[in-house]
Amino acid sequence: MVPALEQLVDALSSLPTIGKKSAWRLAVHLLEQPADHVEHLAESLRKVKHQVHHCRRCFNYSQDELCEICVSGTRNESLICVVEKAIDVHTIESSGRYKGFYHVLGGILSPIHGITAEKIRIRELVERVRQDGCEELILALGGNTDAETTSLYLAKILADTNVKITRLARGLPAGMELEYVDQITLLQALDERIDFAHNR
Repeated sequence: MVPALEQLVDALSSLPTIGKKSAWRLAVHLLEQPADHVEHLAESLRKVKHQVHHCRRCFNYSQDELCEICVSGTRNESLICVVEKAIDVHTIESSGRYKGFYHVLGGILSPIHGITAEKIRIRELVERVRQDGCEELILALGGNTDAETTSLYLAKILADTNVKITRLARGLPAGMELEYVDQITLLQALDERIDFAHNR
């Protein structure tokens, strides 16, 4: 066994969806690439780790204090779409249909895993809703039990506001995370979103 190669395999296999066999294939592929190709990959990894952080307003990924969406002058300021992860923003943006703003919670409520309201960005969301003139809050948190719990909690704590709370239509497969939903299903779910407060 080559220690350096084994170390690379271990590092790669720690990534999501990468098993040991896939890690070996990736490691051997990298080993057989020109040195400048591998060095470019390594530099890209270092750069993204040091330069990319969370947007101060919506918590999407950004290289500046505010992300490109938050500084855009063409978005609908009355809409905020609430998602679990920053990758969900990319998923919805890829549809080309949604033109409002976002709020990335950084997780969903899961008491069994110790994830409470204080550990995700619910307080920041409530502040935005009360201060930014939001008229509709779209809950795009997926279809599993924890996502449903989070949606119910958000609807409850925002019940005293005049904000309309909607959710994506039920065309989303039960239990599936948003990042894995196909574009056609996602577009339909966005277009046919329903009033959450009256469908609990």
